[in-house]
Amino acid sequence: MFISNAYAQTAAADPGIMGSLTTFLPLILMFVVMYFLMIRPQQKRQRELKAMMDALTKGDEVVTAGGIVGRVSKVTDAYVTLEIATGTEITVQKNAVTTLLPKGTLKAL
Repeated sequence: MFISNAYAQTAAADPGIMGSLTTFLPLILMFVVMYFLMIRPQQKRQRELKAMMDALTKGDEVVTAGGIVGRVSKVTDAYVTLEIATGTEITVQKNAVTTLLPKGTLKAL
């Protein structure tokens, strides 16, 4: 009276290769979109940053990751010496340099 009748279901047909492909297609598309929107731009930024660090020369004006602005006075393989004020120099790791400023920026500050 209150319980409905339960009927057995028929077996589903084998979806084959196309059924499997349509099942995983949204997942595959999500990874492709994630690659082009997140991973690829980050790799490009890292290559540009490495090229900028390799091209550092004496006299370049830079900003460090800590926000220190200075002029490069010495470059070695792993370290850069920055002149942050007249007669004041600090040594930082090369990878701490984040931005290369246009010439003459320090005079404007």
